[in-house]
Amino acid sequence: MPNQELDLRAIPHGQRHGLVFAAFDELKLNESFVLVNDHDPNPLRMQMDFMRHGQLGWEYLERGPEAFRVKISRVAEARGKDGK
Repeated sequence: MPNQELDLRAIPHGQRHGLVFAAFDELKLNESFVLVNDHDPNPLRMQMDFMRHGQLGWEYLERGPEAFRVKISRVAEARGKDGK
């Protein structure tokens, strides 16, 4: 999904976070996608910061009221279980 748009507005709420994590996990270093949502996705940002610590770039492109657009980038590679 690099450099594409992921529009969550028509997706059931219970499926949204999983789709975003899956899209993020497909990204290579310095790739990104644009998330479109119908509300501020800051709770998702906090969850992603925790679960993908140090890997996430997050830049608001639009802040409502009808749509929120966020550029999500991979800014570092995932670390292995040994921390390397």
